[in-house]
Amino acid sequence: MDAEYIALLPEMTSTGTVIIDDFHRLEDATKASIADLLKITADREDAQRKIVIVGINAAGRSLIESAPDLANRMEVIRFEVEPASKIQELVDAGEAALNVRLAARDHIIENSRGSFYIAQLLCWQACVEAGVLEKPDDVVEVDTSYTAVQRKVVERQKERFGAAVRAFARGTKFRPSGRAPYLHILRWLADAESWSIHIPDEMRKHPNEKQSVGVVRERGYLASLCEQEDISKLLHYGRDTGLLSVEDPMLVYYLRSINWADFIREVGFTKVDYDENYDENYDVALSFAGEDRIYAEHMRDALEDLGHSVFYDFAEQHRILGEDVEAYLGPIYESNSRYVVAILGEMYGRKRWTLFEHEKYKDRVERGQVLPIWSTKVPPAASDPVRERGGLTFDPDGNLRAQAIEHSEIISKKLSEL
Repeated sequence: MDAEYIALLPEMTSTGTVIIDDFHRLEDATKASIADLLKITADREDAQRKIVIVGINAAGRSLIESAPDLANRMEVIRFEVEPASKIQELVDAGEAALNVRLAARDHIIENSRGSFYIAQLLCWQACVEAGVLEKPDDVVEVDTSYTAVQRKVVERQKERFGAAVRAFARGTKFRPSGRAPYLHILRWLADAESWSIHIPDEMRKHPNEKQSVGVVRERGYLASLCEQEDISKLLHYGRDTGLLSVEDPMLVYYLRSINWADFIREVGFTKVDYDENYDENYDVALSFAGEDRIYAEHMRDALEDLGHSVFYDFAEQHRILGEDVEAYLGPIYESNSRYVVAILGEMYGRKRWTLFEHEKYKDRVERGQVLPIWSTKVPPAASDPVRERGGLTFDPDGNLRAQAIEHSEIISKKLSEL
């Protein structure tokens, strides 16, 4: 491909527009030749001559690093990040065209992080989950929660990216108890504002990981890893520039959405340099009888929409499988959650697991770490110590989703005071 570009260079000086695609994948010598051509073209100030370079979001930076004096001679147009106002316009237009209103619109706008593509995909998933597959005659309220949308999208993206991302995290020489430099790099990429990171800059920002990442960069391990077939389709790394860029915006969304504690276990690490960044404790542990599961699930979605980590039994089935269930659940209700939210419905206290959970968290009642939510169908009992505590009530026959959202907002305020 580089030879083809070099052969075309003389023709590029003639009148017209030339588009150079995949600039980031060209060899450095070819990039330098194109940079020289750009300087000549810019100096001639011919409005009819244009050279358009297309590449992933770091192409502009890599071009300037190839020829620093180009900085003031070209214009970089970024497509990956739009202002939130533009994403809002997109969602508004989509709602009007499809005759719907999205309950999760604000979360979609925020979590799209400036990507039209991601916003469209999330809106589409919200409608699909609500069964809205074509334009209705009257306006339909699509009440799918953002958490439900995110969960479905992440599950699908895991099928696309999961194997390659795990392979990248393990690196070229995987050691379960090692320093995990590639895992750190993935986390930096997930936290970045754009779709690329400059590894040297990130190393300066993260001194605790600087040494381990520096080793794999300096010895060429990172570059070799990014040249592997499956990984090269997702990530591009410039050996000289130190830029690591994403080829597909959905990979960034996937990295920003995955549960990192789960991911670390899935990859197989037994030790991470900065364990405090992967706190496995929960903000809230939900305790409820199966008869109140619908309300509990709405509460889980609402709390996660508000940015809190929630222990919800069905979400943990893959971890509990084959384990001693009591040994697994006990610590969560005893101490590994900031609060226990006890949903006290008609069957609470009559089922084995609610009795077990109560036994584990009962000592936390006096410390104010148990937040009771009583069913309106459960009469007060004078002997119930939890009744002496401030709590909430829910109506099992009412709008469970609306009640869960309202109650979650109150609990979120409680958490924010910690």
